[in-house]
Amino acid sequence: MDLTDEPDALVSASVIARLLLGAQEAEQGFVPAVRLRGARVTGRLDVSGGTVERELRLERCVLDEAPRFNDARTRELRLTDCVMPGFDGSGLRAEGYVSLSGSVVEGQVKLVRAQLSSGLRMNGTKITAGDERYAFFAGALLVEGGVFVRNAEITGGVRLTGARMTGGFFLEGARLSNPGRIALDGQNITVTDAMECARGFQAEGTVKLRGARIDGTLSFDQAGPLRRPGHVALQLSHATVSELILTPSEPIEGLVSMSYARFGVLLDDPERWPEQLRLTGATYESLRGGGVTRRVDWVSRDPEGFRPQPYEQLAAWYLRDGNEHLARRTQLLKMRRRRRTLSWPSRAWSALLDYTVGYGYRPWQAFGWLAAIVAFGTAVFGRVPPRPLKEPAELPDFNAFAYVIDLMVPIGAFGQRAAWDAVGWTQWLAYGIIAAGWILATALIAGVTRVLRPN
Repeated sequence: MDLTDEPDALVSASVIARLLLGAQEAEQGFVPAVRLRGARVTGRLDVSGGTVERELRLERCVLDEAPRFNDARTRELRLTDCVMPGFDGSGLRAEGYVSLSGSVVEGQVKLVRAQLSSGLRMNGTKITAGDERYAFFAGALLVEGGVFVRNAEITGGVRLTGARMTGGFFLEGARLSNPGRIALDGQNITVTDAMECARGFQAEGTVKLRGARIDGTLSFDQAGPLRRPGHVALQLSHATVSELILTPSEPIEGLVSMSYARFGVLLDDPERWPEQLRLTGATYESLRGGGVTRRVDWVSRDPEGFRPQPYEQLAAWYLRDGNEHLARRTQLLKMRRRRRTLSWPSRAWSALLDYTVGYGYRPWQAFGWLAAIVAFGTAVFGRVPPRPLKEPAELPDFNAFAYVIDLMVPIGAFGQRAAWDAVGWTQWLAYGIIAAGWILATALIAGVTRVLRPN
């Protein structure tokens, strides 16, 4: 049946259903199909559970009721540039591709458990669902070709939990809106090739890809605003992604969670880093983009406070990349931020380790303190010499520098400490130098032990 450009044509949905299900024998030498353009379809088009051997192509048609293809087996199915109050293809098995491109759907599109052998096309489709339902509801969807939702407008959210797409998932320019709720629920989806949420993609609500597996690139390059202020805007925890490109056109409004995710390559832009970022348990093989020296700020954005693992992961990456200095700096800043979580006595000891030896990552600081103490002590004892403790014949010549060194070193190296004793107020200085020697030695040993201790 082929009815073309007859705007006043009324076609009964039941007639279309009977034709699709084989009410009329197919002529030899022709591809059996039902093609309508510009018609109004009255009644409900329902082929649920049936086997459709004919292609269906509806273009610029108006359907009074939502078509039903539940558990049907079909060939190619096109409803392009049409207007309809919904579409139900739950359990649909389609050998050809399914297209709703350009259509306006004032209701829910359902493809739960559908299996589409040649792809799904929803380019430019507008879907609006009411009653807080998902506008596009397609959990456990299996598509062996690509899924194309470019420049679509979907109000009410998209649910694709457990879906599998072996030819990629393309959302460039798509606008998803479900304020205060989930805009895209892609928990545990599997995408082979690329998932492109790029070049104008927008989401008002959470983009949830928890546990997703993307065997290719997941790109948010030049994506428009991703918004859910005060909540999780982008959920990537426990995901496995070969390459993540997180370079939106503006900073994400809301929390980004990458906890326990695994990335092969992670490319981002320091100017677009989210204000709140969870990285606990996340691992990556390579970091790309700018801000190499600013990554410590990147791992410090967890709203729940200090977490050690992101620092350890970053330091390990710095070492693999040959940036030993930045690895030490990362470990040092990790210890400084950990100090804020400690009790007062532990915090005091931690501060001492920091100021004296930089937790072992800056041992030269101890030599700086040593030089300052020796210089000050030498000047003081040069002006106020200690009193002798031995007979003049047994006394070595007094040397202020050697005397201060003997005070700092637990065992007298020059014999000055056993032969001379500070007098008056300089006794307190001598006690202070002795204590400083012990403190510096203990801090240096503790710091170096911390650095050398296996993780």
